[in-house]
Amino acid sequence: MLWRDGGNALGWPPMSFSSAWAGVFRLLRGVLLALPVALVAGSASALFLVALEAVTRLQWREPRLLWLLPVAGLAVGWFYHRFGKGSERGNNLLIDEIHEPGGGVPARMAPLVLLGTLATHLCGGSAGREGTAVQMGGSLAGLVARLLRLGAEDRRLLLLCGIAAGFGSVFGTPLAGAIFAMEVLVIGRLQYEALLPVLVASVLGDAVCSAWGVEHTVYHFGEGHADGVRAPFQALLLVKVALAGMAFGLAARGFAGLTHGLQRGFARLAPWAPLRPVLGAFGVLLLVWLSGTRDYLGLGVEAPPGGHVSITAAFQAGGAETFSWLWKLVFTAVTLASGFKGGEVTPLFFIGATLGHTTGVALGEPVALFAALGFIAVFAGAANTPLACTVLGIELFGGHDAVYFAVACFIAYFASGHSGIYAAQRLGVSKLAVSPDQQGRHLRELGR
Repeated sequence: MLWRDGGNALGWPPMSFSSAWAGVFRLLRGVLLALPVALVAGSASALFLVALEAVTRLQWREPRLLWLLPVAGLAVGWFYHRFGKGSERGNNLLIDEIHEPGGGVPARMAPLVLLGTLATHLCGGSAGREGTAVQMGGSLAGLVARLLRLGAEDRRLLLLCGIAAGFGSVFGTPLAGAIFAMEVLVIGRLQYEALLPVLVASVLGDAVCSAWGVEHTVYHFGEGHADGVRAPFQALLLVKVALAGMAFGLAARGFAGLTHGLQRGFARLAPWAPLRPVLGAFGVLLLVWLSGTRDYLGLGVEAPPGGHVSITAAFQAGGAETFSWLWKLVFTAVTLASGFKGGEVTPLFFIGATLGHTTGVALGEPVALFAALGFIAVFAGAANTPLACTVLGIELFGGHDAVYFAVACFIAYFASGHSGIYAAQRLGVSKLAVSPDQQGRHLRELGR
């Protein structure tokens, strides 16, 4: 028998029926609280994705809108300066509020980031969509918490649910969304206490988004693979995947370092915050002239008319050039560091897929496989979320190459060092040999 003498054979402390029922009640209560968050976050993601598709197509039809990028930058910068009240910190504000509940996440964050992101994409800025969906989900979750007059712990849970629902619904990857919300807070640790409510929020948020008729991008991953069939293990291929994982981690570290460095540079050049996106806009215009292409503007999921480099193209032979990943890295770092709005993740997908394409060609392996590896592994290194990104790969590309996905993501995670796109992340378990006093510190304190 497990239960005996007030304890049990496993050495665990005794559990009374009352405490067991209290745990079940807390669990059910958490799931119920997750439902309204999933509903509003999934609906917000649907609205955002439909609007984003519309402004992207308009930008392609009217390429002269690119010349209005400085005007859009000034507008975005001024609105955040005038009405933001801390909202400009974006995902980092959400992470800080979960770690140490304080002033809360303002409801104004949702409309501000929505309009700011649409303006960025309308005029050709290089940005993504994850940050917008996650911030809208977190902002709306905070609003639900205030309306229900919840305490600090419940607000923390709802913010986690908002992150999961936003991420899962915007990419159509509910399992990855749930794990991402639990993994992104502390490097090296998962926040398991919120597992079921966060999973419910992510799955239901994705279902709500789909119920609005929104379709997510399907990445064609072929080259001899059969869906659901595990690829035969190849030791040499595994070695090549590990080498590629190092390159992906270094690219992630480079992106995070350049973005944070440019943020500090723009702040020194332009003490008045609304002017920084204007400087960034002129930087993007200069990059378009230097590169001679518009392939690196916008999301990059599909190439604009007349272009040929994109995320979807990277899965095909000849779908990327040798330094396509570097161009996108610089375009995105300049856009986001200067104060334009949007996410980092889809550009990181672009950087990873095109770097994977280049790496696959260099190593003599299928470009589709290595584009998929780069797609998830650069994000894993930049966000410090290797488990979520492994699951992301399985949800997007199937489980036949799951071992290679995991190897690429975990090696990229270690190769990126103590850097990352989210400065509010805390160090839980060190990747490197560090002094004990660094445990629990923010990435912003570790030099990122």
